[in-house]
Amino acid sequence: MKRFIELIEECKQHVNEVFPWDVEDMIEANPEILVVDVREPYEYDGMHVKDSIMAPRGILETCVEYDFDETIPQLAAGRDKEVLVICRSGNRSLLAARTMQLMGFENVHSLKTGLRGWNESDLPLFDKDGNEIDPEDGDAFFATNLKPEQMDPASRG
Repeated sequence: MKRFIELIEECKQHVNEVFPWDVEDMIEANPEILVVDVREPYEYDGMHVKDSIMAPRGILETCVEYDFDETIPQLAAGRDKEVLVICRSGNRSLLAARTMQLMGFENVHSLKTGLRGWNESDLPLFDKDGNEIDPEDGDAFFATNLKPEQMDPASRG
């Protein structure tokens, strides 16, 4: 049995990770890059990168294929485009980027540090109405809020 962290480490061997401060240069070099946010809809509505495409990780495979209710035509036709996959911390995006590679996407990157790092770098995030978010509000939004029962019993002492 593989644990989550082992899956992530395996994906890191195949997927190029980029830091938030490199994304501006990537977009400037290729304005056609597809920025794909694989978080859940409530997370995306709370704050997201402007002009990013929401394709939740749970339905990503059908978002990038034709003939499904979830099909996003821009993604289904985008296997030859450069793609940056983003999430909250950079883990779901690694899994999603690897899946996209396996499904024929040729130039996929994952945002290392995720939107947490994006926000910490004071890069702009927007709410569902298009309003720019204050980075301090982003800090609270991206904070980890584990309940005791979600923690490994061995670590609780």
